[in-house]
Amino acid sequence: MGINKTEVGYLDILSEADISKSLSIANAVPDLAKLDLTLAHIVKTLPPECFSKNSQKAWTAAIINVLLVVLGYCALAITPWFLLPFSWIFTGTALTGFFVLGHDCGHYSFAKRRWVNELAGHLFLLPLLYPFHNWRIQHNCHHLWTNNLGGEGFQQLEDLTNRKADIAWFPFREEVYTELLPPLERWVYWLSRGPLWCLASLPNWWYESTLNSAKFPAKEQSNVRLSFAMVIAFAAILFPILIFTTGIWGFIKFWLAPWLVFHFWLSTFTRVHHTSPEIGWTTGDDWHAVQAQLGGTVHCNYPRWVEFLCHDINVHIPHHISTAIPFYNLRRAHQSLQENWKPYLKECNFSWSLFKQMANQFDLYDYAEGKYKSFQEIEQKS
Repeated sequence: MGINKTEVGYLDILSEADISKSLSIANAVPDLAKLDLTLAHIVKTLPPECFSKNSQKAWTAAIINVLLVVLGYCALAITPWFLLPFSWIFTGTALTGFFVLGHDCGHYSFAKRRWVNELAGHLFLLPLLYPFHNWRIQHNCHHLWTNNLGGEGFQQLEDLTNRKADIAWFPFREEVYTELLPPLERWVYWLSRGPLWCLASLPNWWYESTLNSAKFPAKEQSNVRLSFAMVIAFAAILFPILIFTTGIWGFIKFWLAPWLVFHFWLSTFTRVHHTSPEIGWTTGDDWHAVQAQLGGTVHCNYPRWVEFLCHDINVHIPHHISTAIPFYNLRRAHQSLQENWKPYLKECNFSWSLFKQMANQFDLYDYAEGKYKSFQEIEQKS
């Protein structure tokens, strides 16, 4: 009996022989890593309009975002103290929208001209104290090596430093954590994977902001220094004025608290995007781009108001298939992936149980066993 390709659209681009070879007698979904697929194959299944840039949509979203942030700060100015947490949550979430727009600028998918993307990217990220080019370069490493764990032992640290492994929410190998990390770094890692995982983007922000420009490619070093200088100048102007006019409490109320809410969402989005018991970390010849980008990225549903304020950053799988897809086309692209590659997609809903799971189960990675281990398991073993 022949294979009906119309019923398994994700196999349309493969030959009959390839499909027959890949499918088991139980008709299980073939392993992506064992199929002769590249990201280009996946991209070709997406509608061409997913890659179309629409300046009106982009700038309309930007203007609405600015108005919502202004609304948030107006609410902070008049809100009684007992309602401030609600205003902080709203304002911080709206500021996260700034980051998402800057994120598109970093991929040059926001505007059609490169210089417009870079200018807008700086403006979107400045209120968050993120140096645009520093972040852009580091983030592109994450896309290049998604779910690549790096080598064994000290080699993992070398690969992370040299951008030859995924630097976003990577789990340390067990031997790296127990034998190679200095005590302070081990403590920071423990906090960022456990009790304070929802603010773990803070040490990453500090690292990206303070990384010596000499650590970046030579052609990018002047850009990195420019972005860093702009952040320093922004902070040097904003913070003294804010403290002088509103005091330390005003600094906390109008800047620090919303900024921490932003980091809550940034930490949450980025961790949930690539963390699941079903997602493995590989390296070397075992690493497979399609497996990592299509099968190693999670689509998570959040309350609709969060998705609106954050420009659908949770619709993340299409973004890992191609960074050229603008944020306003992500849902159309995801719909296409559901139609053609649904067996490989990982989806979940944001919930309290998911939140607790992130804090308890995904601490270190045992490459030999191909699974995460918790700190508690390592302590019991020792």
